[in-house]
Amino acid sequence: MEIAHTYRTYLDKLTVEIKKPEAEIITMALYVGLQQLWRETTLKRYLHNEISRSEAIETVGIDWVELAERQSEAMQEDLEWALKD
Repeated sequence: MEIAHTYRTYLDKLTVEIKKPEAEIITMALYVGLQQLWRETTLKRYLHNEISRSEAIETVGIDWVELAERQSEAMQEDLEWALKD
């Protein structure tokens, strides 16, 4: 299935489910997408020690910071296990 067709299908279904016009749904999608990109960028910067934990919490919230910490720790443990002799 081509990407444009998939997005069209999503948009059609959302207009029915949410009962809002396409333009409003597209605006909502842009807003949600920008929020997600900002959150991911902030968490990346935190995990790379470019910003403090408190700044990350202030920006995205403690729940997201703690989730990122747990995921990072799990990945490190998996990597250490995989690199064992």
